[in-house]
Amino acid sequence: MTIGIIPNITKKDILSIVKKITDELEKKGFKFILSDSLLKFEADLKKQFPGAALLSHTDLSKHSDMVVSIGGDGTMLNTAYEVRESGTPMVGVNFGKLGFLAEFDLESFAEFLNDIKANDYSIEERMALAGSCNGGEKNLYAINDMVIDKGPWPKMIELTIKVDDDYVATFSADGIIVATPTGTTGYSLSAGGPIVNPKANVITLSPIAPHTLTMRPLVVSSDQKISIMVNSPSDKIQISCDGQRVYFYDPPSTINIEKCIRPVKLVHSNRTNYFEILRNKLYWGLDVRKPNNS
Repeated sequence: MTIGIIPNITKKDILSIVKKITDELEKKGFKFILSDSLLKFEADLKKQFPGAALLSHTDLSKHSDMVVSIGGDGTMLNTAYEVRESGTPMVGVNFGKLGFLAEFDLESFAEFLNDIKANDYSIEERMALAGSCNGGEKNLYAINDMVIDKGPWPKMIELTIKVDDDYVATFSADGIIVATPTGTTGYSLSAGGPIVNPKANVITLSPIAPHTLTMRPLVVSSDQKISIMVNSPSDKIQISCDGQRVYFYDPPSTINIEKCIRPVKLVHSNRTNYFEILRNKLYWGLDVRKPNNS
């Protein structure tokens, strides 16, 4: 098996971390390919990885059986975007803050390599979103969420929502979060949206600070198409995809969003499950009044 490695090169001591991982890979008989982003460390790279193959992220994913993203959840989302066309499964090693998507640390990943060798792991397909503005090219893509908001404009914007061409509502707010089940534990959760199990085939719409108490989060089928017309006195409206890529459009604009035809594949350990990660990472369901929540 060949493992592609895509690290966040802004992380401290990232080269030594990559070295530790590749040493474990070689010890267990795996081949590896490195991201060409590591060429930034050209002098040290030749010393620590003599003869190692370095490829662009697109080519790396095509020539790998699995891609390891080293960083945090943001790195994982960015990696998923860059390798989206290959369909190669991804696993995350966390050196960030929360590590909800990137579920392994260095020690647990070394142990997980034994499970990979024994074929004792699962690959879960996660929904992604695809979108376009004003009927143009589908250049909007998100694994977590697409956030339509007012940008630098200090006042609210007006949003009109349609689902499958059926009118839903028109309201004023700071914006709206359109999230996949994966994204419901991110910004959507902070805005009062529900937590949705990744196995559910739904999309959530969570208004951001709506100027009415009656405008609550909405859950629709992932087979439905969402249309959001945005109007603002500002020169531009802003669309953020996974908090990684930001696009600006002239108002009024209509953003069309639907389920992407190609899912994201995430590698998981069979030793844990989604609800255990919820409890451990977000302390979901735990009563802080009790001294022992185990």
